[in-house]
Amino acid sequence: MNTRYPFPMNSFCGSSPAASPAGEERGTVSLRNRSARTPTSSLLVRTAMRISRARWFTFLRRVFHYQNGSRSNLGSNPFNSSTWMMLEFVALVIQISITMFTLAISKAEKPVWPVRIWIIGYNIGCVLSLLLLYGRYRQINTTQGDGFGLPDLEQQRGSEESSVCRCSILMHKCRTSLELFFAIWFVMGNVWVFDSRFGSYHRAPKLHVLCISLLAWNALSYSFPFLLFLLLCCCVPLISTVLGYNMNMGSAERGASDDQISSLPSWRYKAADTNSEFRNNADCNSTIASEDLECCICLAKYKDKEEVRKLPCSHMFHLKCVDQWLRIISCCPLCKQGLES
Repeated sequence: MNTRYPFPMNSFCGSSPAASPAGEERGTVSLRNRSARTPTSSLLVRTAMRISRARWFTFLRRVFHYQNGSRSNLGSNPFNSSTWMMLEFVALVIQISITMFTLAISKAEKPVWPVRIWIIGYNIGCVLSLLLLYGRYRQINTTQGDGFGLPDLEQQRGSEESSVCRCSILMHKCRTSLELFFAIWFVMGNVWVFDSRFGSYHRAPKLHVLCISLLAWNALSYSFPFLLFLLLCCCVPLISTVLGYNMNMGSAERGASDDQISSLPSWRYKAADTNSEFRNNADCNSTIASEDLECCICLAKYKDKEEVRKLPCSHMFHLKCVDQWLRIISCCPLCKQGLES
């Protein structure tokens, strides 16, 4: 017994002639969207790779690691690099020049609060910072000359090292005192400039604008650690998760060349001289870091007449161990400082 259905057989298969053009249009639109997204994502990844390999990004990572890392794994101070010290010098000279010029052209102004005294005190602090910067520069050059110019540790003298330690302690105290002075002066400037009871702006507009500019610059300097934390701990992980590219490892993906590795200082280790050197430095460092006595790559202690190599961050390793490491990643295994930093 045959039964006839009033429905066409194509309707049960979902492949009617009228529905096929719409499906093709939807497929074409989805392909266009995918093709439009792919170049955009690849462009963002390439941009993230360039940023992660930039020198300023590597420097910010070094600063964050220096400020927040454990004291035993810290490399050289990134603020003692020649580039940063030159930036400090330029900023201090610009501030001194602007304050002197503004004071010279605003002799007729009569502010309510003693703003001129605040500007003169700030200028004196900048001059003292310049002197302290020059002392840091001299100390770094002396230390690097003693450390890198002599291939053997036995040629270093204990008296010179103790004098360098005393100078570093004195400079650290001077820098701490100067930072305390700038902090107190910053609070006083905010009270005097932003006091709403007196209309000081109309009586001394140039001095007022100068004070606001200096206070804004100091506020930006004081908020630098927070901004750095926000960038490296919030923005960078978020961007890395969205793009699928780890920006923290981008700057360490390239290995060093043989010329760069061979230019680093190396010598044969001598345990007796090193122990005497550590005893001479006992006044400067109360505790001796464990990585000074053993190679942190192979975790073996140094032996006599073994070849060792020192990186620019002053960390020392076995020559064979660190050479293999640097051919893969051109940074220190401990502090992640690059060879060109």
